[in-house]
Parts: sequence; structure tokens; C-alpha cells
Amino acid sequence: MQKIFEPIFHAAYLITVITLGVRMIRLSEGQRYFILFGAMAIILGSGDSFHLIPRVYALLTTGLAANYSILGAGKFITSITMTIFYVILYNVWKERFQIQSARGLDLTIYLLAAVRIVLCLLPGNGWLSADPSLFYGILRNIPFAILGGTIMYLLYSSGKRENDRDFVNLSIGVFFSFLFYVPVVLFAGTAPLVGMLMIPKTLAYVYIVFTGFSQLGQYQLEKA
Repeated sequence: MQKIFEPIFHAAYLITVITLGVRMIRLSEGQRYFILFGAMAIILGSGDSFHLIPRVYALLTTGLAANYSILGAGKFITSITMTIFYVILYNVWKERFQIQSARGLDLTIYLLAAVRIVLCLLPGNGWLSADPSLFYGILRNIPFAILGGTIMYLLYSSGKRENDRDFVNLSIGVFFSFLFYVPVVLFAGTAPLVGMLMIPKTLAYVYIVFTGFSQLGQYQLEKA
């Protein structure tokens, strides 16, 4: 069942988010908001492909355990691109609410992202190992969780204040993505079935991307 369901799910996910991202940029008419949303979707799908395509290959051939090094390399790349994803989402928020002066907040977001990336680069992570470090897995996700939590708060508070339902819902999408992600970080090594939580986590990201695409459709209807 896993060999059938997972490849279909991953292929549908990657094709969907990358296609939506490309369409948002192509149809953006130079609107920076939709260009950012489209770039965010493309980076999400492209980054995840480095992990998911090897995973599909492993499932259909010699198995996950026999391909731990290429899977680890894919997870490393995805960790970097997911960090970039949230930095772009932060800029989507700034563009939507026309935030002009936020130097302190900019510094916080970019510093958290930089710390996260540096921690991902440390050899102690053991990305290519059959038994990667749980300690480093937790360590590198501390700034990532703070980054996500900060952006979630910004999306929610601004959405509430400006009566923007989409941004309130985006904050909920971010919340659920982390809700499903944290147990995977902590327990997937000892309880492989916990890894199935990555499926609802992925759906949360699809929802985030689809929100931007839906807004583009609304924008085009209002212009017509």
C-alpha cells in the first residue's frame, strides 16, 4: 500500500505546488505580492523534491533503509529551502500590509533564518548517516520553530486587525504544519509510523500555496 500511495501523493503534491507557483508568477502582472507567493511555492516544491523524489525511488527499489544517505542529503536541502520559504512568507506579510519600517523585526527574522541554516550545516547533524543525531535535530529546529511562531503571530494579528480572513487562515496553516512536524522530529527515529504525520503537514503547505493562488484569481476577477 505504501509503495502505491506515497509515490502518487508525493507526485501530486510536487506537481501541484510548482505548477501553482509558476502560474502565479506568470499571471502576476508584475504585482510583487503574487510574485513572492509564486516564488515561495516554487521554492517549496523544488526543495521538497530533493527529499521526496529519492524517497519514491527508495520505496520502489531497495527500500528506505538502503538509501539513507541520499534521503539524508535530500532532508538537508529541504531544511534549507523550508527556512527560505518562511522568510519569503514574512515578506508576503510585509507586502500585503505595506509594512515599511520594521528594522528590528527584519533583523530578528533574518537572524533566526541564518542561525537555522548554520546549524543545518554543522557536521554533527549526520545527514548522511544511517543514525542522524536527535540532539542536532532538536537544536536546529529551535530557531526554526521561533521563526515559524513569530510569522504565525504576525499573520494572525494583522489578519485579525485588518479583518483579513485569508491571513488568519494562513496563520492556522502554519500552526498545523508545525503541529504535525514537531512529533516527526522527536519520534520518527524510534517510531517510523510517526512519519505519516508529514502527510497532513504537506497538506497544510498546499493550503498556504492555494490561498495565494485563490487571491490571484479574485484579483483578476475584480480587474475584469
